[in-house]
Amino acid sequence: MAVHLTRIYTRTGDDGSTGLGDFSRVSKTDPRLAAYADVDEANCALGVAVALGSLPQRLVTVLRQVQNDLFDVGADLCNPIIGKDQTPPKYPPLRIAQSYITRLEGWCDEFNAALGKLDSFILPGGTPGAALLHTARVVTRRAERSTWALLELDAERTNPLTARYLNRLSDLLFILCRVANPDGDVLWKPGGNRPAEDRPGTKHPGTKHPGANN
Repeated sequence: MAVHLTRIYTRTGDDGSTGLGDFSRVSKTDPRLAAYADVDEANCALGVAVALGSLPQRLVTVLRQVQNDLFDVGADLCNPIIGKDQTPPKYPPLRIAQSYITRLEGWCDEFNAALGKLDSFILPGGTPGAALLHTARVVTRRAERSTWALLELDAERTNPLTARYLNRLSDLLFILCRVANPDGDVLWKPGGNRPAEDRPGTKHPGTKHPGANN
């Protein structure tokens, strides 16, 4: 169903409240609002990656589908499953289904199959596209945490598949970060910047080995 926006400002939120999808009003600090606002931010981060990242067309196609999905996630989160008076929504709302998650898992398997073995954690960076996807990945993780926080507080009125979708999406974005670095991953080298004298097994002047006799 198309959404028609005739006015952008309404002044109804000037008291610190906002309307949910079921037409109820809550504070702008409500955990439900925090969850779908973080989802919106993740979508914006993906938009920047698509616009500026010079990504392969296959990745752009996938990410544009994900962006549409994220609007669906936000629509689900902003519309409680039941109202506070225990009544269902007046109109059938959009809900995230298992098929959304299954599609993400298919992409994970597809792209990961072409990557080499990973022997260390990855530093965000490499190409601009990879760096921007890493940013989208961590914002998605934050959106997931906000959604789990909402589920802890209001599980009866929240679809848990929204959080599971975000969890799987962050996995996909990690894989796509690697795809966007065709010349190889930027790997973490634990303690790689420590001075030689601070590395394990190095004797410092004027000190004794712990096993030495006094």
